[in-house]
Amino acid sequence: MKMSSPIAVTGATGVQGGALATLLLDRGQAVRALTRDPTSTAARALRDRGAEVVRADFDDPVSLAAALSGSRAMFLMSTPFGTDAATEIQQGIAAIDAAVRAEVQHVVFSSVAHADRRTGVPHFDSKWEIERYLARAGLAWTVLGPAKFMDNYATGWAASLLREGRLVLPLSADRSIALVCAADIAGMAALALAQPERFAGVRIDIAGDQCTPAEQAASFAAVLGRPVAFERVQAQGYGDDLAAMFEYFDTVGLDVDTAALRAEYPEVGWRTFDQWLGATLVRT
Repeated sequence: MKMSSPIAVTGATGVQGGALATLLLDRGQAVRALTRDPTSTAARALRDRGAEVVRADFDDPVSLAAALSGSRAMFLMSTPFGTDAATEIQQGIAAIDAAVRAEVQHVVFSSVAHADRRTGVPHFDSKWEIERYLARAGLAWTVLGPAKFMDNYATGWAASLLREGRLVLPLSADRSIALVCAADIAGMAALALAQPERFAGVRIDIAGDQCTPAEQAASFAAVLGRPVAFERVQAQGYGDDLAAMFEYFDTVGLDVDTAALRAEYPEVGWRTFDQWLGATLVRT
């Protein structure tokens, strides 16, 4: 039996939002999946699982207002990729304003680890601006700061290189980096949404593991059953934003207290990198 008041999930047809929408549906929670294209394959799959799928465009306040009406909570995520950091900030603010007008009780925003540390990384700083606006908006809020995504290895360019036995990153082989999978982001978001009184006004950086590129390559080799070598490349080819991110990772580092997270929030599960690989059975 689903809880009657829905949780609105932005990015519901993507990796983060999709993982959360699926988890909430599995737990019997009513989900309102927000997407620009309700006719997409991913949107249809969510509808088949029982989600209410509605059109919502961050650049269209009317669609946002309609999508959030009657929702008790919202999971919000934002990205500058495909637009720019200024647009990301505008869209994040528009979603928060719509939540206030719709009298949404609680917003869980998926930002990024270290966004509150003035890193100078454009897409970290844009999320920090959204965080600051959310804190002033007058509603209950929680901010999650996910570390580097494990799931990025499973698709696209990274996956194609792994098929060649290459793990390519603009990082030192021995630079330990905090990592998190989408399932754990969803688990933490679901926990915050279920216990708003516990998480209201809280900002938490989240990760399930910390390991070096060399260790990651060894893990891939063990799971894939063939050699995988780590190669360091220059960051400039990644574009200015990602180049700044990798420079920050390689000089300052990206650290998250994974032991404290496991102790404080054991119900999330917190996959290590090896556990994520084993569970997803990455075949690249």
